[in-house]
Amino acid sequence: MNMEISQAAAAWFKRELDLKNGDYIRLFPRYSSGGGLHPGFSLGIATEAPGRPAIQVKQDDIVFYMEEQDLWYMEGYDLSIVYSESEDDIEYKYEPKPVSGEVQV
Repeated sequence: MNMEISQAAAAWFKRELDLKNGDYIRLFPRYSSGGGLHPGFSLGIATEAPGRPAIQVKQDDIVFYMEEQDLWYMEGYDLSIVYSESEDDIEYKYEPKPVSGEVQV
C-alpha cells in the first residue's frame, strides 16, 4: 500500500484541525453508515501520535500514518488524499494496486 497526501490537502488539515508543524494525523477504518472502500466502514482521522505505524508520509511538516492493525482496510489499494477547491474539503481516492505479474499500460 502506498499513501500520498497533496500539499493542498495537508494545508486543509492544518487549517481545519489547527495543526502545528510536527503534529500527527492517524488514518483508520471506522464504522459508518456510508461507505468508503468497504460497506459499513469509512476512513476516520484522529490527531494522535503513532503507536505501531505501518506506513507514514510527511507532507507540509505533518505526519500522516496508519497503524499495523488498520492496514486491512487498504489491502490491495493505494490511497491519495487530495483537496477539492470547489467543495473546500478533502477527497480520498482509492486506486487498485496491480496484481503481481499484471502489466500496467
